Amino acid sequence: MDDELTVLAQTLLRGLDRGDPDLYELAMDALTGTANSFHLLRLERLRESVGRLGPEAERRHRESAVLELLRETRRTSPRVYEELKEIADAFGDDEGARTSSRPSRQPRVPAPDAAANRNDVSGGVFEGPVVQASTFNGGVYTYYGASQHTGLPPVADWPRLDKAEPTAFGVRPTRRSAGEEALPPYVARDGDALLEKRMRAAAEAGGLVLVTGEPLSGKSRTAWVGMLANLPGTTRLFAPAAGTDLRGLPVVLRGRGEEPCVIWLDELEGHLGEHGLTPALLADLARLRVPVIATMSDEAYDAHRFGGQARARVLVGVGPVELTRVWTEAELERLAGALGEDRRLGDASLGCEEADIAAFLAVGPELWEEWWRARRPHAHPHGHLLVRVAMDLARCGTRDVPVPSSVLRAACALYDEGAARTSGESFEDAVAWASKARHGVAGMLLRGPESDTWRVFPSLYRDEAARPDAPPVPLGLWLGAMEAVRGDQDFQAGVVENARNALEGEADGRPEVGLVLGRLHEATGQDQDAEKWFRHSADAGGAEAAGIVGEALAERGDTVEAVPYLERAAEAGDQYAQVLLVEVLVDRAVSWLDRLAEDGSREAAGYAGRLREARGALPDTVEE
Repeated sequence: MDDELTVLAQTLLRGLDRGDPDLYELAMDALTGTANSFHLLRLERLRESVGRLGPEAERRHRESAVLELLRETRRTSPRVYEELKEIADAFGDDEGARTSSRPSRQPRVPAPDAAANRNDVSGGVFEGPVVQASTFNGGVYTYYGASQHTGLPPVADWPRLDKAEPTAFGVRPTRRSAGEEALPPYVARDGDALLEKRMRAAAEAGGLVLVTGEPLSGKSRTAWVGMLANLPGTTRLFAPAAGTDLRGLPVVLRGRGEEPCVIWLDELEGHLGEHGLTPALLADLARLRVPVIATMSDEAYDAHRFGGQARARVLVGVGPVELTRVWTEAELERLAGALGEDRRLGDASLGCEEADIAAFLAVGPELWEEWWRARRPHAHPHGHLLVRVAMDLARCGTRDVPVPSSVLRAACALYDEGAARTSGESFEDAVAWASKARHGVAGMLLRGPESDTWRVFPSLYRDEAARPDAPPVPLGLWLGAMEAVRGDQDFQAGVVENARNALEGEADGRPEVGLVLGRLHEATGQDQDAEKWFRHSADAGGAEAAGIVGEALAERGDTVEAVPYLERAAEAGDQYAQVLLVEVLVDRAVSWLDRLAEDGSREAAGYAGRLREARGALPDTVEE
């Protein structure tokens, strides 16, 4: 096993001595898995000593240091040790392939003074084009590796900042309806003044401007707005994908002429490393007066800045502009002043909890996509239906009024097709899925202040209502919505108005529609409108509405007009209408018999008396 350690140590040292960036980067990444920052520092110091080798004793000292590092890694992190072995084996294979493919070299004649004639490689990579030497003896062969310009597009192909769509470069979109901009108006954050100062400095002299914060805190939007406000609109924007080799940027930028440029690195952690943004590259960009605008999560920043990794050097001395996900009082005041500009800001102000405004705006699209896909039989069809019920109640006019679970459960039966697919998921599981917070922000159902009450995430029902192919709200749900807002006249009026807009055009020939409109107007005390819609329903053949109209007419003494409505309801089995019809007919008969009796008909007087007795024996109510 000691022989194995020795071979492994010697292989790693050869890679470090030859400046192989891939081996070093892979080894650093592997050692990160030990959670021991001292291991990373040891390897970094060993690499920094490349090119400064002394006598053989110093060489043995470096090999001893690698052996100690490997021995400790094998003892504490066997998995990481195995990774290092695989990395060394791969390097050895590549090394062998390079050696076998090289042309033979002329033998080197040793110099009289080895120290004076030692060749040191300065800059570049192993077999790079830059060599410093006091004397060359024999033939000289120069091997050039791959060019560091890795095919980056020319500046002329970069988009202009004022023409670039922010949602294509990492800014999260919000839901929008027809006619709305892709993003709501920007609400100023507390850190904007500091960001502006640093943006202007970077625009003049180059350098890195970094915005950090929790996920969904609005980092990308804030940084993007900062660029637009402080850089010319004609600035050419380069936004490489994570992992892009950036070493060729200085070459590309030197040929740009006078055009201003900016490098946009959203989620900077994906752009760090030997081939990404390094202190040397950042210095080159600063000399070219090209700013780098970047974002980074708090967690990623802490891990890279304080984790002992070599890539942390690019963050040294760069004070980030920090954003919090929970908005401050000052930020909320600015939001309140902008509510009239965009309904999405109003949704966020009213709907989000703990002032998590940016996250609230960003999570809406993902909630919609997840909800829509959950309708599948093997996903969450019951949860999907519950959210649809809550959305449709809000569309009716309940908006942010919390609704009891019992109402949601009962309303599911109004959706024939959806209810048929819910058997595989319990109601409790459906509620748990629908209310689970996504991204630590909010679920599709938001808990109300009272126990077991829920309201829907605001943007969901607005998005549903804005869809041209949105299915209509089930007719019976309008009455459920009115019940849910009982006691609040403003909300009740809103339900009636929404129902009238949605249903008036559907009422002709559909007695059930007129009946619902009548009930809604009746619940808000609009008796004349209620009777109008009841008559509309009855005239279209509605038996229930016919009983209501007949009773109203009879109470007013309009018995002649009441009879045909009561007869229709009675024929449909309405027992109350049957009794009321008898009373109306008896009263009319008695009235005519009394007239005959006044003309001297004793027989009519006898019939009238008997009918009065029968009238008094009729039941006042009908048992169901």
